[in-house]
Amino acid sequence: MTYKLFALLIFSFLATESTLKADHSVASLALNTKNEAHTVCKSFYDQLDAGCYKLPNYESFELAFEGYETFKCAGKIKNELLTIVDFSLSSTKERMWVIDMAQHKIILQSLVSHGMNSGKEFAHSFSNEINSFKSSLGFYLTGETYIGKHGLSLKLDGQEYGVNDKARARAVVIHGASYVNHQLAKSQGYIGRSQGCPAVPEAITKTLIETIKNQSVLYIHHSSRKEQLRKELTS
Repeated sequence: MTYKLFALLIFSFLATESTLKADHSVASLALNTKNEAHTVCKSFYDQLDAGCYKLPNYESFELAFEGYETFKCAGKIKNELLTIVDFSLSSTKERMWVIDMAQHKIILQSLVSHGMNSGKEFAHSFSNEINSFKSSLGFYLTGETYIGKHGLSLKLDGQEYGVNDKARARAVVIHGASYVNHQLAKSQGYIGRSQGCPAVPEAITKTLIETIKNQSVLYIHHSSRKEQLRKELTS
């Protein structure tokens, strides 16, 4: 199933077999909804308790927030957490955030890898194709855990047709990796890269996975995405 995140005017498609056609009256309603959603989102962001962490960039947060709210309205969230990965940032930066949406609080920030064919220090190329060894952008719901070659790992279900819906077939999962660490980032200017998985430091793997498993939202962002989604909405 695929469907548009039109209710809150997120600029993406989540999976449906039919496409909604908006007329002028619906477009006007959507604009009002978008303005209201922006106000709610900005208020949430401004009141977010970052604690000892840094806030994510607002651009990535806004899209992630709108998507989260849409999933929530659709009854698809069981675990009220939002994980944001911002691949616009250098891999030497802690570009993953886990946000407790009920408590309005950031509870974790971490390094995270991108795919080896997506780029070196910065990710710039993305794919949904098997054996591409690239990262896929967009919205995911977290699935079940399992023990694999990287130890405890977390399966992901891509929610955007043609963008990340092959995550299971590609075995794109969250797992720990020794090549994701600050020492390597400092010595060579970038962390190690995966075959497309958002891999994290081994020291936080268990805590992260046990926290976000079982249908929480993961959003993987890049600065190119907003314009891409805007084009998709108007095409």
